[in-house]
Amino acid sequence: MSHQLATHPARPGGLVVAGGLIGTAVVAVAVNAAVAAIAHAAGASDDFEALQLPAYAVFTVFGVLAAAAAWAIIRARSAHPARLLRSLVPVVLVVSLIPDIAVGVSASRPGTSWGAVIALMVMHLVVAAIAVPAYRRLLPLPVAQD
Repeated sequence: MSHQLATHPARPGGLVVAGGLIGTAVVAVAVNAAVAAIAHAAGASDDFEALQLPAYAVFTVFGVLAAAAAWAIIRARSAHPARLLRSLVPVVLVVSLIPDIAVGVSASRPGTSWGAVIALMVMHLVVAAIAVPAYRRLLPLPVAQD
């Protein structure tokens, strides 16, 4: 019985998970708001739409929820979820920066500057830094398999 407890940590209930994910999204949006404010104070244009609350809030909430779904699927289906996530999370994070870099290189959006693009990249890091620890608590991985 103790082996089972070690390999299958207690799972929070559905309401706890839902509330935790909402809280995670709210915290990530709030920290991203601070990043956007700092970027604007440092000279990023108000015309750069991606640093406006409606734009980054939607993408932040979507990112938190989509990543939670992927985490849950990997947790349920992978023979070694912790090992897979240790590799996959950094790769997905790096890949998520590619569109930001493309916007910076092309300057295709009004108000584009490298300061604004770097702020967007920091927002990706913020979401990962907030979400991954939350997923570990809300959607715990088996510990004995990896």
